[in-house]
Amino acid sequence: MILVEIKNVSKIYQSRMALDDVSMTLESGKVYGILGPNGSGKTTLMKMLADLMQPTTGKILINGETPSVNSRQIVAYMPTSDHLYKGMSLERTGIFFKDFFDDFDMDSYMKLLEEMDLPKKLKVSALSSGMAAKLRVAATMARQAKLIMLDEPLNGIDLMTRDCIIKTIVNNIKEDTTLIISSHLVEQIEPILDEAILLKKGKVGYSGNVEQLREVEGMSVANKYREVFGA
Repeated sequence: MILVEIKNVSKIYQSRMALDDVSMTLESGKVYGILGPNGSGKTTLMKMLADLMQPTTGKILINGETPSVNSRQIVAYMPTSDHLYKGMSLERTGIFFKDFFDDFDMDSYMKLLEEMDLPKKLKVSALSSGMAAKLRVAATMARQAKLIMLDEPLNGIDLMTRDCIIKTIVNNIKEDTTLIISSHLVEQIEPILDEAILLKKGKVGYSGNVEQLREVEGMSVANKYREVFGA
């Protein structure tokens, strides 16, 4: 089942083309990697799906509807910015999210905290960068959303924390949920991807099934990334 349709979408900031005639469809129950270096359009695309930004031209449909207040009820978006209140405990952060989002599952959230070794009584202000990254993932993954988007969840953290976050994502993603992960850390997230979409200067440089890429072209996603970006 197709959950997201992106049709000839472009986005212009002043005179800069952030996205250039991008088209793709995303199916329910798959894990997508939106991959590319900084400035390639990954965050712009996610913000439009989250109804935080409008395309300059083109059309986006989520569950058959244009992004709106209604679509926000089925979309969970984790931005790159630190958006959590420093004075709250981790437990209180969950209660805050529960008050804000009807689909927030407090039991799932507490389980995620335990799984990632995050003490519920600890204040957000006391978290290391790695712990804060885990918390942002937990708060997003605890929503019962049809579309979950994690924007650069592995940035600025150590290898062990990255491994923990990836393991947690794999263990907690639901079969009918579409998950989008944006990243330039291709080798770390490649093992969990069903589909890879490479954005290069706002255009789709490659889009395809990860298994087919390996079987037909004999390439890993990391090697395709190197080919597309000329590394």
